Amino acid sequence: MNQSTFASPHSTGLLANRYQLQKLIGTGGMGEVFLATDILLGGTPVAIKFLTQTLCDPKIQQDFAREALMSAALSQKSLHIVRAYDYGVSDTGKPFYVMEYLNGKSLKELIPLPLSKFIHLTRQICLGLQCAHQGIQIDGKVYALVHRDIKPANILVIPDPILGQLVKILDFGIAKFINYAVTVSTNRGFHGTLPYCSPEQLEGENLDSRSDIYSLGVIMFEMLTGAKPWQPETDLFGAWYKAHHFEKPKAIADVKPDLKISPHLNNLIMACLEKKASDRPQTVGEILQIIDGIEPSHCAKFITKFSSPLTPKLTLTSELIVSLEKQAKQLTWPQDKPIKEIVFPQQLDINQQNLATVWLMLPKREIQLRVNCKVYNRFIFVTSPHPMLLWVTLLYNQKLEPKWLPCYLDMQNPANRQLIISLINNANYALICFTLELPNSCIQILSSEIEPSQRQKLQIWVEQSQKLPPASQPHASKNLLKQQYKHIQSQMLQHLSSTHQMEQLAKKLS
Repeated sequence: MNQSTFASPHSTGLLANRYQLQKLIGTGGMGEVFLATDILLGGTPVAIKFLTQTLCDPKIQQDFAREALMSAALSQKSLHIVRAYDYGVSDTGKPFYVMEYLNGKSLKELIPLPLSKFIHLTRQICLGLQCAHQGIQIDGKVYALVHRDIKPANILVIPDPILGQLVKILDFGIAKFINYAVTVSTNRGFHGTLPYCSPEQLEGENLDSRSDIYSLGVIMFEMLTGAKPWQPETDLFGAWYKAHHFEKPKAIADVKPDLKISPHLNNLIMACLEKKASDRPQTVGEILQIIDGIEPSHCAKFITKFSSPLTPKLTLTSELIVSLEKQAKQLTWPQDKPIKEIVFPQQLDINQQNLATVWLMLPKREIQLRVNCKVYNRFIFVTSPHPMLLWVTLLYNQKLEPKWLPCYLDMQNPANRQLIISLINNANYALICFTLELPNSCIQILSSEIEPSQRQKLQIWVEQSQKLPPASQPHASKNLLKQQYKHIQSQMLQHLSSTHQMEQLAKKLS
């Protein structure tokens, strides 16, 4: 855990010896958000949230660290959850956490929405919630996360070249911790946002995913109508307690008579607002099934088909990888490739199954040094002026310089699309290492797993590439990707730095 001498968010010093605060960009019930730069990563912009509570008790600080670890792990699993990089508690007991900086608008600013945008954004909110409710695995145990403060202000919508608008859910895991910290330190028992709280949350009960589903129902009602399902006489706790426990929600048709929605959607929203958790949809998956039945866009159906959920057909210890390792000595460097340090993608037929691979040639000594490297990957795609994908592989070891392996794929080429489909289906790929020295043989095979959020992007891009009209400017798109390459390198190094810190934190907590 970062320990900082940072006494106040408004100080001019460095936070945790690496973050320089720039300006205040947001305030809320849980704290203040600042734009900052990470000086250890060349001034990369980040967002830092300072929580309102002061945590002096060592036990509460340890609980914050555990909750922070879970939140960071979750943020790596879903495209629709804001990525968390770093956490800490200052010497004065002020907790903070560091997130990716995203320039967008809160859902609160966009309400009400037309039906098509409602469907598009609601699907993404559901995918993020579903990922959290399914849980994350830490030290062999699965932890399901409930947000506990789902509301429009905690949902960010940012421009996206593929989806148009991309949803990011904020503050996962932190809301639960704040509830606990407030209860322990002040004995007040309740902390949340009253218009969106489930009846059981107001009672201070143990919560499960159905509490988030209730909050989601309030949000969906508000997204369509611009109003909440209830309008108490005051905003005090007692008035909202009465509304959530005893008052029937308004009918959508009464609030907005000119809005035409299907009975299925209307019934779904009302079901989410049921007082008893047992009367609501029991999982977000049930909500997604209904939303997907309403969705008019073929592209959105494509996303659903592959991304909810993504289940790898194979794992890093799959039969394909094992078979490939057995055949390693039979692999030969292609005659049409020069004998020098290069990297290129290649699809292999192993046991009558397609396997995406990356072939690279390095000096034998360097290959041997890289055996213990961790292998990471990221992908970037541009549609215009030519559909082109950048596939970045990184060999990373803290004791060595990072080894970057970029591959550029023309996505109008059917063979390249088939290669990416193989990546999607297998959820991993092999790196086949050949020696620069004669006889240029394969002496090492490494594996790299692809995160679910990355696979989701790849699936969208393959479908989009098939629909785009013919183009003839691959070099222009390649130059655009080269400009973004340095940025993605910075992002990956930032993620790896944070991952290392989280691993050290996990060791302390174990």
